[in-house]
Amino acid sequence: MKRNYYIVALIMLTFFVISFITNIIGPLSPEFINDFKLSDALAGVLPFAFFIAYGVMSIPTSMLVQKYNEKVIMVAAFVVAFLGSLLLAVEPNYLTTIISLFLIGCGMAMLQVVINPLLRTAGGAENYAFTSVMAQLIFGGASFLSPLVYSYLVTNIDKGNHAGVFSLLQPLVPHGMSWISLYWVFTVISIFMFAVMLISKFPKVELAEDEKAGPWKTHVLLFKKPVVILYFIALFCYVGTEQGVSYWMSQFLFQYHHVDPQVAGASAVSNFWGLMLVGGIVGLLLLKVMDSRKLLIFFTIPAIICLSLALFGSAQISLYAFPIIGFFMSVMYPIIFSLALSSVSEDHGSFAGILVTGIIGGAVVQILIGALGDLIGLKAGMTFLYITFGYMLSIGFWAKPIITNQTVFDKKDKV
Repeated sequence: MKRNYYIVALIMLTFFVISFITNIIGPLSPEFINDFKLSDALAGVLPFAFFIAYGVMSIPTSMLVQKYNEKVIMVAAFVVAFLGSLLLAVEPNYLTTIISLFLIGCGMAMLQVVINPLLRTAGGAENYAFTSVMAQLIFGGASFLSPLVYSYLVTNIDKGNHAGVFSLLQPLVPHGMSWISLYWVFTVISIFMFAVMLISKFPKVELAEDEKAGPWKTHVLLFKKPVVILYFIALFCYVGTEQGVSYWMSQFLFQYHHVDPQVAGASAVSNFWGLMLVGGIVGLLLLKVMDSRKLLIFFTIPAIICLSLALFGSAQISLYAFPIIGFFMSVMYPIIFSLALSSVSEDHGSFAGILVTGIIGGAVVQILIGALGDLIGLKAGMTFLYITFGYMLSIGFWAKPIITNQTVFDKKDKV
């Protein structure tokens, strides 16, 4: 297919919105625990509700997109996200939060199933590692902004500011739950994106046969291939680790170092995503000069070191080490995803659906950390992340892609 930069730009905008809405759950963790009087295990159910939606929606969506088209699925996804955001904004309690996060997760899963193989096709298979890291860069930028927006909103609402947009938000937000204002913002964003998708003229995108999602039989056959299982586990581990750090970070800092979750805690999470943005820029450059497998090893080892410093260091060290993990995690998701799709010769659409299903790692790992936190303490519970980091490190040694990422040292294009 001819390079389609309109599709690439639309995908980048969608990545921004997905990230902005998704990765605020971590900074809100102390708010959930405090306002709904939750244990660590019950708090772990909230990200579980969000990420289990990927397990429910990913493969069905990969087949539905063939029956309809990208525009229909993306419009439907933002309708679902709108309903989820509005539910929590109107009726905030533990049960509606679970339902809301599940609905929002369904919408985000639908979007990711569409945009990942579409990016590979629209930007070119040989450039997929590069464009994926660019998307991760935008993803990190949005995640950097959302905790800052959260702090800005709650600070002004708590001060009783009635100027501008706050005149609209004040009567909508329950007393003592100023964080609910975020979900009114998400409701508006979902309406905006719904309108953008509805009025946009989507160019006709013809996916190659190997990009299309096949029937259930195709997915079953793929699951019989060891390489598919290995990369499914890889995506499971990546998302579990990313959310394990970003979701529990603020609560960890509050619990062990008495850090204010609305200001310093939110800032630490913001810096995590901000440094992921910086790491994405560095990763874009490094992918043009070195093999993506070596880069994965090169970034995973210091990430493990930073996790150790964050968990066992002083308050000051922990405040710095947690965000720095984001820098080193910046290239992991796009590299793993591109290595996966480049390791099979056919059925990339179905494989992408399976890979996105691996995002349920963000659900399962949080439940495990929360349950371990109740049993042996949150610090000990978070040491589970050494296992997931270790698996991702191993990928750099055993991955054997059919197509490797193109570097400046290659004399001719890889096909």
